[in-house]
Amino acid sequence: MIEIDGITKRYDGNTVVNNVSMTIEPRTVTVIVGTSGSGKTTLLRMINRLVEPTSGAIRLDGEDNRSMPGFELRRRIGYAIQGHGLFPHRTVAQNIATVPVLLGWGKARIDAKVTELLTLFQLDPAAFSARFPHELSGGQQQRVGVARALAAEPNVLLMDEPFGALDPIIRAKAQADLLAIQRLLGTTIVLVTHDMDEAFHLAHKIAVMDKGALVQYGRPAELVKDPATEFVQTLIGTSERPFRLLSIETAGDAVEPGPAGGKPLAETISQRDALSELLWAGRSALPVAAADGTILGRVTLEGLTRRAAKPQ
Repeated sequence: MIEIDGITKRYDGNTVVNNVSMTIEPRTVTVIVGTSGSGKTTLLRMINRLVEPTSGAIRLDGEDNRSMPGFELRRRIGYAIQGHGLFPHRTVAQNIATVPVLLGWGKARIDAKVTELLTLFQLDPAAFSARFPHELSGGQQQRVGVARALAAEPNVLLMDEPFGALDPIIRAKAQADLLAIQRLLGTTIVLVTHDMDEAFHLAHKIAVMDKGALVQYGRPAELVKDPATEFVQTLIGTSERPFRLLSIETAGDAVEPGPAGGKPLAETISQRDALSELLWAGRSALPVAAADGTILGRVTLEGLTRRAAKPQ
């Protein structure tokens, strides 16, 4: 659990983060959004004390993050940034091993962790361990960057615009990989982005920053249904609100009883994607199937439209 309690940061009289308080539950993904200059990256960097607050406190599982030297704290918290930040003169294996080496792990343990993480990120250890960053694609560099951030088995992973430099196809794959690994490892992730589609895809909760203040903090559906300010409503996009709602839940959540023809939809796809498939197929209903192929029921145009409607 990360407790941010009245955190403020000022530079030369300018308030960059203004009295922000929020609690981030363990084993969840929290996404901080806002326009440039809203304070989101400064807030993120105060968690691992790359930036020191002017006032307030941040606690990790009840322990003040100032209770130890900053360099020790940062070895306990994973950190991944846009552009990957890999050391160009070190191999993939050496990059991933950076923090374990600083922590004094033995060679066998380090080698085992490097192999485990490369395998987890679908990078063959035999093929990739000895490569240098310039020999990797952008997507591969990103995976190595996240693997390095996870190498010391941190409970918390901070990510600052981690996918911003990736093309849309690789970006979607990187987001899917992150969600799968977060579910597997149970890591608490705090991620900064300016991309609202990314925020809605990844977040259990979204924190909206505006001019240094936290203007709303809640589950994605709460922001769509009840935006706290005009700024939040603008950030979400008025015309996008129905589709934001449908992107939050899966087709499995919208299943209705009854038969339907056509190719079954996977229960795990979003309701937004299910609506797209219905429109593309020119059907009013399509079956929904579980992973084992069992037909669970159907989704309908009428049902999805009702779910996307403005709450009354």
